[in-house]
Parts: sequence; C-alpha cells; structure tokens
Amino acid sequence: MSDKELIDNFVNQYHTLKNEMGKVIVGQKKAIDSLLLSIFTGGHCLLVGVPGLAKTLMVNTLSRALGLSFSRIQFTPDLMPSDITGSEILDENRKFQFIKGPVFANIVLADEINRTPPKTQAALLEAMQEKSVTVSGKSYPLSAPFFVLATQNPIEQEGTYPLPEAQLDRFMLNIRMDYPSFQEEVDIVKGTTVMHDPHINIVLSADDILRYQQVISRIPVPDNVCQYAVRLVSSTRPSDVVAGQRGASSDSLATKYLSWGAGPRASQYLVMGAKTHAAMQGKYSPDIEDVQSVAIEVLRHRIVRNYYAEAEGITTEEIVQQLLSV
Repeated sequence: MSDKELIDNFVNQYHTLKNEMGKVIVGQKKAIDSLLLSIFTGGHCLLVGVPGLAKTLMVNTLSRALGLSFSRIQFTPDLMPSDITGSEILDENRKFQFIKGPVFANIVLADEINRTPPKTQAALLEAMQEKSVTVSGKSYPLSAPFFVLATQNPIEQEGTYPLPEAQLDRFMLNIRMDYPSFQEEVDIVKGTTVMHDPHINIVLSADDILRYQQVISRIPVPDNVCQYAVRLVSSTRPSDVVAGQRGASSDSLATKYLSWGAGPRASQYLVMGAKTHAAMQGKYSPDIEDVQSVAIEVLRHRIVRNYYAEAEGITTEEIVQQLLSV
C-alpha cells in the first residue's frame, strides 16, 4: 500500500476515533484534535485546565479506543521516583528482582504533575526522551508506542512545584482546556446523571499507530514551510539576529516582551506537528497554514515573558499570535 493510500486510511480512522471519543467526551473538540495530533506525531502533551473539565476522562477514553495499556500516576508531594519507575526487591531466592513501575505502559497519565518535587518530576525525563528507564545501572526499554499525558491545574498554585523549562520542553504541546458552552454543559449533566456507560470500540492497535507515525514522518515538507517554521521560532529569541529577518516589528516584539525564546526542539515540533495536521486534513504535504495551526500550542510553554509583559498582562498566547500576524 502506498503512502498516499495509508494517509487516506488514516483520515478515515482518525474520524472514527473522534466519534468513539465523542460517545464519552462532550465538546472539547479542539483539545481532542490536539491530543490526537500529539499521539500520531509521537509526542507528549500537557493538559492544562481547571478541575472538572474531563482531562483524566479524556485520556482514559483515548487509551480504551486505541487498545493501549494505560496507567495513572497521582502526583503528590510525597511521591518518590521509584514510585514511577519501579524498584528492585530481594526475592525468596535472595536475588534482586526488578518490579516495574506504572511508567511501563503505552499511555501514562501524570495527574497534577506540578504537585510533586523536581526530583520526582525528573524521573519522567529519561522516559520521555529516551523511551527507557535506568535503575541500578541497568536500562529497561519502554513499550512502543509510549506517551506521557500530564495534567495541571492552573488556578490552585499553593504547594505546587512549577515544572522546570527542561521538562516543559519535553512536552510537544501545551493544551489549554476551556469551560464548555452552555448547551455542552447541559448535555454533560444529562449524560452523567443517569446510569449510562457507553461502549468504546477499539479503533486502532499499537501496530497501527506505529505504522501511521512512520508514514507521517515520511511526508515531504516544502523548503518554504520548513524555513517559515524556523523563522517563526527564531523571532521569539530577543538576542537572535535572525529575528530581524521577519521584520522590525517581530524583532521589537521579542525584545519588548520576552526574556527567553524557544529552542530548536520547537522548530522540530512545528514541522512534525504541521505534517500530522496536514495528514489529518487528508493532505499529502503541509503548508504554512498547518504550521500556524499548531504554533500556539507548540510555543506557548517554550517562551518566557519579561517583567514588562507580566506588568501589562500580556500572555504568551497573545505574543505568539502577534508573531504569527507579522
């Protein structure tokens, strides 16, 4: 089967998958699209939203529809790294045996990841980047595909440990979930206040996901699209001379509002995300609009505002939006 035929099949499977998730999740279409985009790109994502927006339910429903193993880690201040990765114990034969932790699953839900200290947060770094876990000098590979989907509450910050930039950069997308509309909330109340447990059909297997990830990675990217993505990322760096290539306005914008810009990983994720976004639309090659469609969620957690932007109440989303309009 050719790559074009595989992409055509992918579009059909993608819509079927969305319909299955729609049996449980009301609304949140943009969040679902972004979540699926990160899955088929092979990236991790951070879900940010107030309690009660079905962040955990969304991830759980996705794992059921994909037929993947799923584990949930509730991050708390007393959580230890071994509670994530696993540990060695002495068995009845007085030999050390490694007991795998919850990170050994296809989809790992890191619930309220900012509630645990940096030492424990760092336990996910190797797993997210290397797709393996090292315990007592021995490396254990994780199952493929492997995704970390973390949640974070943006309003209750007391007793939390903000994620360091090194870990934030590991997340491909930062997905913000909003309140449902009035009618969507009515539908949620009607559907959850009666005895109703919808059956979720398995749409794709692990092998199917890996096959679609491979075909998406082979999608050709025109030079002008690749250059646009790099210029966009460069324009977030106040000290980068390349920012001036987008014009004086973009250069002054970064200098005025940003103290730190996005790194090369952002450029990679922009292009990878654009390829997946194009495939989801049934296109065989991405264009600049595909890059723009994923730009905010790729960049919003990779740029650091300065005091001037914070004083004026300008968000990272607004800064990226202005850079896109230059």
